[in-house]
Amino acid sequence: MLTRLISFNKYHPGYFEKVGMRNQSFCPTYSLDKLWTLVSEQTQVNAAKNQSGAAPIIDVVRLDYCKVLGKGKLPQQPVIMEAKFFSRRAKEKVKGVEGACVLVA
Repeated sequence: MLTRLISFNKYHPGYFEKVGMRNQSFCPTYSLDKLWTLVSEQTQVNAAKNQSGAAPIIDVVRLDYCKVLGKGKLPQQPVIMEAKFFSRRAKEKVKGVEGACVLVA
């Protein structure tokens, strides 16, 4: 048994050690002022020209973000945002530009 432990420590250092506890409330955030960097330039141009009311859908969960914060300004273009959590100010700003906030699991 000791030889197995020695070989594990030699070839897989840190295998038997505890490295800490997992943060249960970890939630990466994203601000509204950086929101349009998630969308390609072609989509931004099409959204600006579009008069029919169709809005681009931005899914921040797909990019490993959890919560959208209300820092910054949004352009006067409707947008549909999908996230797990929204701050109160983020909801107000998105609805102010005729957009929608969609909660996803």
